[in-house]
Amino acid sequence: MKVYNTLTKKKEQLVPIDDKTVRMYSCGPTVYSYAHIGNMKAFLFMDFLKRSLNYLGYKVKNVMNITDVGHLVSDADEGEDKMIKTAKSTNKTPWEIAAMYTDAFLADIKKLNIQRPNVLCKASEHIEEMLEMVYKLYDEGYAYETSDGIYFDIAKFPQYGRLSNLDLEGQLAGARVAVNEEKRHPADFALWKKAPKEHIMQWDSRWGMGYPGWHIECSAMSRKYLGDQFDIHTGGVDHIPIHHENEIAQSDAFLKKQAVKYWMHCEFLQVDGGKMSKSMGTAYLLSDLEEKGYEPLAFRYMCLNAHYGKKLNFTWDGIEAAQKSLNRLSNLVLEHKESDTHIDSNVIEEYKQQFREALQDDLNLPLAMSTVWNAARNNVKSKSIYNLLMDFDKVLALDLDKKRTEAADDIPEEVTLLAEQRLEARKNKDWKKSDQLRDRIRQLGYSINDTPAGQVIKKG
Repeated sequence: MKVYNTLTKKKEQLVPIDDKTVRMYSCGPTVYSYAHIGNMKAFLFMDFLKRSLNYLGYKVKNVMNITDVGHLVSDADEGEDKMIKTAKSTNKTPWEIAAMYTDAFLADIKKLNIQRPNVLCKASEHIEEMLEMVYKLYDEGYAYETSDGIYFDIAKFPQYGRLSNLDLEGQLAGARVAVNEEKRHPADFALWKKAPKEHIMQWDSRWGMGYPGWHIECSAMSRKYLGDQFDIHTGGVDHIPIHHENEIAQSDAFLKKQAVKYWMHCEFLQVDGGKMSKSMGTAYLLSDLEEKGYEPLAFRYMCLNAHYGKKLNFTWDGIEAAQKSLNRLSNLVLEHKESDTHIDSNVIEEYKQQFREALQDDLNLPLAMSTVWNAARNNVKSKSIYNLLMDFDKVLALDLDKKRTEAADDIPEEVTLLAEQRLEARKNKDWKKSDQLRDRIRQLGYSINDTPAGQVIKKG
């Protein structure tokens, strides 16, 4: 399998450190609120990757953290602690808040058929491991003390900025006033924060009572469960410039060698072509989709139709198209299940090879889905194709053998067939034929639009 490594900026052959076992760490949720579907896109990417690796014959040990120790609103160590802020507004303890939102997160990933990671570790249960790293980094001169905490000195790590191509000199020149004037460089980051007496979450350390910086949590827990060096670290692209850059600095400085071999990042989910925003009411939850009658697995289907490294645009038309496509695909699968007709084994092997090759090419799931659809639409209905599609569903996890009821306003079969022919014409870049088919669909009283989740057909 080839994967795109953010660290080297190129596709590389995946060669696990430990033969055929891939050790993978994924940044999990900070449990101070509900995870929105933009967060879920990153967790789905982790799941698709794990399932694909298993499908291709690798063993996978994956670890995900639960950040139940609050970190500051800004990744740059400023603002109000998120857990404390929620605690104050709800009159609950941070522990009650963490438990409530952890349960909600686990319920959501179950609905999305996201496999629970082999290890799900809470930050609050690994303070000792974090302090071990902080002490060593401090003792070896990689960190220094200020009045409010212990900070990593990025000047002591010359490779800092490699992941995100940060212009540190330009950043230093442009920093008119440092957020913390005691910091030697604006990009120096907190390994450990000294806690005021009223701070709710705090633990004892050499420097008195305090709590960990956000970044040290992932370094300490990944090391505990995956060893000093492991294969893949996943997360969203928003983690690249600060969180993951800082993880690399503190882990590699601590170990005196490279901790993570491949860094893989999932692009943002947009809403109506713009940034997802809580203030604008577009940070949708899985429950918002369910309230409008959409299966959580329709969102999973939607995410299969865009490469993990590309932005995906969420619209209500798009999720509608995803639900209808999922319904249609499931019904085609069941048609094959009910047939005793034989089909040439070479046809099955060709589909299987195409599917595997798509996964092997940096998890090209949209290409894999085209193979799924080609197999499902095969004119010869066969139990062998059903078995093949259920084999593919080990990666897709769409519950393809589930009977899904077609909506009452389903598109007529003639229009659906024309739409499928148009889709094939577009794949072949036969734009003239595509336009002709669109016109014929309009003549029958329907409109058709293209979305990231597929074609949306509407009456009128």
